[in-house]
Amino acid sequence: MRIVAIIQARMGSTRLPGKILKMVNNRPLLSYQIERLQQSSYINDLVIATTIDEKDDLIVDFCKKNNVLCFRGSEKDVLARYYETAKAFEADAIVRITSDCPIIDVQVVDKTIQYFLYNKDFDYVSNTVERTYPRGQDTEIFSFAVLEKAYNEAVLERDREHVTAYFYTNPNIFKIGSKKNEIDYSRYRWTVDTEEDFQLIKNIIEKLYCENPHFTLLDTVQLMEKNPDWFYINAHIEQKKL
Repeated sequence: MRIVAIIQARMGSTRLPGKILKMVNNRPLLSYQIERLQQSSYINDLVIATTIDEKDDLIVDFCKKNNVLCFRGSEKDVLARYYETAKAFEADAIVRITSDCPIIDVQVVDKTIQYFLYNKDFDYVSNTVERTYPRGQDTEIFSFAVLEKAYNEAVLERDREHVTAYFYTNPNIFKIGSKKNEIDYSRYRWTVDTEEDFQLIKNIIEKLYCENPHFTLLDTVQLMEKNPDWFYINAHIEQKKL
């Protein structure tokens, strides 16, 4: 099975424009995420799926400079962008990652992929169906066949914009698998959508990366426990609703 990880990325964030190329230790956030995902034991290709908008030329330039695969598609119809990317790179299964998760733990990603591969009845597996992982460790995997079905059938704006919404809002059509962690760490927010989020992620990377570039979820939890005030840097941020 050919597994392709597709990271959706654009510069036009509403709350923190250009967030994925914001610098930490003289490197853009996106580079940390790519470096971590490249350690996967299951992912065959990693592709940045950005838009045809000219502001996203910066992302394409980043990909060219760093020898990262890139595909451009619709800004609004992200489902179509995913489908076209998956088709172009001949994916049998797609791992969906969003670019606002720079410290995603590749072990978490691989465990989610494993769960999908070992439970062949599922069309779609996610570690966010019942959240036990920190926000920012979000991983989804599904077959090309069900992506194509969604691409052909989904008509709601929500379902075209959010790619996998058509799966988990139609459990009567798709068999949904939930990958849960043994310990509930859902109180933590390690995604980047606001300046406060960025400050926390910056703190984490600056503290952990030099000692171990492949620091894990557990390493980050332990760091947060040693610095309990860090939890409140972005604890008040509300996640945007679909």
